[in-house]
Amino acid sequence: QVQLVESGGGLVRPGGSLKLSCAASGIIFSLYVVNWYRQAPGKERERVESIDSTGRIPKYADSMKGRFTISRDNVKRTVSLQMNNLEPDDRAVSYCHTRDTWGQGTQVTVSS
Repeated sequence: QVQLVESGGGLVRPGGSLKLSCAASGIIFSLYVVNWYRQAPGKERERVESIDSTGRIPKYADSMKGRFTISRDNVKRTVSLQMNNLEPDDRAVSYCHTRDTWGQGTQVTVSS
């Protein structure tokens, strides 16, 4: 059974940084694209970043361009999302996703 567990969310001031992590189990992790999504209150879930097995990273959301960086460690079976210069509009629940499996989400709140 595939499981994804996110961590690293929290409360940060505007301009601050957070690093989210997604740990996978029950899957040959290195074979698959892994995605980070987020869902802000009252909004649809949107894809933030994706990374394929070779580390290629297509960009999906211009608003995050240059502020968010995705990376993966296939040995540790983790994918990370480094988020810098966070803004209040970045407040959302962030989810890790691969194949048809979602993690439980981790809350990111940006507030002074």
